[in-house]
Amino acid sequence: MEPVEINAGDYYLRQLRADRLMDDRHSLLAAFSDAEHRRNVPAIRLDSVKDAGEYVDLRAKEWAEDQRCSWAIAEPTTGDLLGEVGLMRLDLAARAAEASVWVMANARGRGVATTSLGAALRFGFGALGLRQIWYRHGKSNLASATVAERCGFHFVELVDVPGADEPDLYWKRVPDWKRVPDATR
Repeated sequence: MEPVEINAGDYYLRQLRADRLMDDRHSLLAAFSDAEHRRNVPAIRLDSVKDAGEYVDLRAKEWAEDQRCSWAIAEPTTGDLLGEVGLMRLDLAARAAEASVWVMANARGRGVATTSLGAALRFGFGALGLRQIWYRHGKSNLASATVAERCGFHFVELVDVPGADEPDLYWKRVPDWKRVPDATR
C-alpha cells in the first residue's frame, strides 16, 4: 500500500520523512528522549540520528508491506512533527488493527492525539474496511485512557504484561454503523 496523506483539520497527517525537503529525525530523537515518552513507549529506543533514520525507513517499509499505516502528525503550515499516529498489527484479511499514538512534549494537552487518532480511525474503517480496532496502554497512562474514551473506544479488559511494571488496559472500537443500538430489542 502506498502512504496516504490526511487532512485532520487542525493537523496534517503525512509519512515520516528524512529527505532534503523535510527531516523528522531530530524531532524523533527529541520525542524519544522525553522521560514520559520513554515510560509510555518503552519498547522503542532512538539514541542517534542513524536510529531515527532507520525508524523512518521502517515505517515506510511497513506501509509498503501492508503491516502498518503510520503518519507523522504535522503542524499544517510548517510541517513540524507533533507526534505519530498509526494503525499497527494491520490484518487486512481479518479486517482488524491496533491503534497507536504519541505526541511530542510541547504539543501535549492540545487535543493533538484525539484529533489525529480520530482521522486515522476514519481511514481504517472507511478506506481499509476494518471492522475492529484495538487500543492499549499502561494502566497509569491516564492521558491515553482519555484519548481512548474521546475516540469512542470501549474498555474491554485489564491484561497482565510479562516483565512490565503494570498491566495494560485494552480497548476496542468498531465502525460507527456497528455501534448503533438495535431498535428491535
